[in-house]
Amino acid sequence: MCSFNKCVLLVLCATLTLVQGVAQAASFVDVLELPAKASALAQRSPLLDVTRAGERLVAVGQRGHILYSDDAGQSWQQAAVPVSADLNAVHFPTAELGWAVGNDGVILHSSDAGVTWNKQLDGREIGALLVRHYGALASAEPANEQWPLLVAEGERLTADGADKPFLDVWFADAKRGYAVGVFNLILATRDGGQSWTPLQDRTDNPQGLHLNAIAFTGDALYLAGEQGLLRTWDAEQERFVAIATPYQGSYFGVIGRPGEVLVYGLRGHVFHSRDGGQSWTQRDTELQVSITAGVLDDGGRYQLFTQAGHRLLASNGQTALQILPQQGQSPVAGAVLAGAGALVLVGARGARTLSAE
Repeated sequence: MCSFNKCVLLVLCATLTLVQGVAQAASFVDVLELPAKASALAQRSPLLDVTRAGERLVAVGQRGHILYSDDAGQSWQQAAVPVSADLNAVHFPTAELGWAVGNDGVILHSSDAGVTWNKQLDGREIGALLVRHYGALASAEPANEQWPLLVAEGERLTADGADKPFLDVWFADAKRGYAVGVFNLILATRDGGQSWTPLQDRTDNPQGLHLNAIAFTGDALYLAGEQGLLRTWDAEQERFVAIATPYQGSYFGVIGRPGEVLVYGLRGHVFHSRDGGQSWTQRDTELQVSITAGVLDDGGRYQLFTQAGHRLLASNGQTALQILPQQGQSPVAGAVLAGAGALVLVGARGARTLSAE
């Protein structure tokens, strides 16, 4: 049995906890309704991806931060963003039109080269989107057992709330694009994001594995994900079909050019194919740290970066990747060629530049 003073203290602590909880609940604002806060430190805050919008660079990151630079990453300005959700990826198919995606099922669009953004979709709407789409198919094809399962998936997403993140985005042009994410979450648009169509039924992913990346190599569109998942778009079948790879760990990215593709991911694994994925060559990194970003530089070389900040160079004719020395090594989440022989890297410490040579 506790003493009087101790009992009083416990009651006071419980009361204070209750009051704090009520105050926090009263002040809670959904990140989907809270515009990103302007910050002088945004350039140094965690950034997760960077891309080119014509000659401009656009980077996205935590708390809805979007930055743009017109001097190859030497200085940055913060964009006006209507949400505070973490943003994971950004892509501009033209100099003016771009899309960014992130947590809570957010899809954002800019029509002014990344200066301002508007929300096209969020996770509160995705479940209902699946229910409507696959419900209509179920009514049209009642004998097809796949449609009720996908309707049930939409209902589950609705019940779970808006917590399903998109992990990557890619647009072919001003109208046609894709957003991909966790648990086989994949949406397509053919009208610049005015409407979105689920493609779960058109993706070979029965286990519902995470889709970490989507990329175009000049002649093929690829999806990469966990447990060795690699898929490519088959125009005749109108679906993402499976490609066998020699690794069963997660892939975090795809880069390439017509006639070849390179995938990279967990624990330093890199595989290279010159025949559309029919055969693969492992590129040795001598590292056990995950590779999280890559670019094809102006010299036609693959440059890869790790979550620990290593910089790797894949030279033609050599199986092993060369680790390049650098100063100020820090974790890298995204990389882009900035022109004038420069690279811009983003990661846990914001944005930095280095020579592409």
